[in-house]
Amino acid sequence: MRSTGHIRVLIVDDSAVVRTVLSRALSKESDIKVIGSAKDPYEARELIIAFRPNVIILDIEMPRMDGLTFLRKLQEHYPVPVIMCSGVAPANSAAALKAIELGAIDIVAKTGGGSRDIRRLGVDLADKIRAAAVAMPVPPSIPVSTRATPTSCRASGIDPSRYLVAVGASTGGTEAIKELLSHMPADFPPVVIVQHMPQGFTRSFAERLNQFSAMTVAEATDGDTLAPGKAFVARGEVQMHVVCDTGRLRLRYGTDELVNRHCPSVDVLFDSVIQCAPRRAVGVIMTGMGADGAKGLLRLRQTGAITIGQTRESCVVYGMPKVAFELGAVQHTASPAAIPHTVLDAIVQREKQARPAAKTLSR
Repeated sequence: MRSTGHIRVLIVDDSAVVRTVLSRALSKESDIKVIGSAKDPYEARELIIAFRPNVIILDIEMPRMDGLTFLRKLQEHYPVPVIMCSGVAPANSAAALKAIELGAIDIVAKTGGGSRDIRRLGVDLADKIRAAAVAMPVPPSIPVSTRATPTSCRASGIDPSRYLVAVGASTGGTEAIKELLSHMPADFPPVVIVQHMPQGFTRSFAERLNQFSAMTVAEATDGDTLAPGKAFVARGEVQMHVVCDTGRLRLRYGTDELVNRHCPSVDVLFDSVIQCAPRRAVGVIMTGMGADGAKGLLRLRQTGAITIGQTRESCVVYGMPKVAFELGAVQHTASPAAIPHTVLDAIVQREKQARPAAKTLSR
């Protein structure tokens, strides 16, 4: 736990331009202080000893020692929260996601340096730093029910084509969503996901998730049809909506405007679900800083959806689920591994309750 005062940030990147851009982007934040910058891990080591930063922004590719190797050394000798700074080329984005698996908190994309890019970078990076500064390490294995992995929706008596699961997450969400999807059976209802992540990283993220899931996971494209056994990750920096189209649920992309300081926004996704099939929906809010998705989850619950929040102890940052819980938006809580079974149990209970009502109306 850091002391009160500024969040001390160290920037480690071999590009002088990037170090300048990042420093400039953070210069107007009253609660953040860049205590130094280094061109490589060896120079960074001296600054870490001298200034004890609260958060480190770390490049992937550097001379003498790459970012992943330095991250491993940091985890062993100075386990400070790390945000990876990466280009969006496929190889770099894959390496950044590997860094998350190794313990980094989040990813920031290197900017082109235009004024609009720098403004957005300043907002996004500052939020990531604040989240990293309060992030809690999650134990490698959180105890879950032995029934955490359902074998089949149809074995549970559920028609997966009648339901939709909408998921929102931010800081810590990449690993939490991986855990969630790895416990879903192949015939699970369609899943739509907003993870706060820069453009250029979501395709690699979806490809990585697909390796661990029985479902087919892909970055969403405009017009995708939602179907059982398929999960879609929203593309970075564009709002994603669920729409009703000739009796089918499809995905559409909208504007690049920020909502709750995010694009894509969890609230935008949840609100679009309300317009289509609220009583067929399950809303899930997971680890992350801030409140994006909390009000949307409340509206989902108020219109008849099943709602689930990630448990406090399994969150890297218990922010979004906490706000949703305090608003009264959360019906059930579960760790990522236990969420799939929680979804199916809730659907089964809802259908059991609906049958007596249907019989009464038919008399």
